Amino acid sequence: MSTTTESNKPTHAIWQVHGKEGAKERWNRIGAAWMHKDAKGARLIFDSFPLSGRIILREITNDTAAAPSEGGAE
Repeated sequence: MSTTTESNKPTHAIWQVHGKEGAKERWNRIGAAWMHKDAKGARLIFDSFPLSGRIILREITNDTAAAPSEGGAE
């Protein structure tokens, strides 16, 4: 029995962020996530795994289909 949602579309995007907060940052999408039905966890699928930078998990909306705008996205 699966505990993830039935949708094939991910609910969240996984991003690698380089650069200092408040300065110019580079966002690189590195994976996707599907929230569990109970919202207490998620299934993460990485296309790549970064060795540096920050990893950010952001909900996918019509506004965030592309990389979030620089600064303040966290």
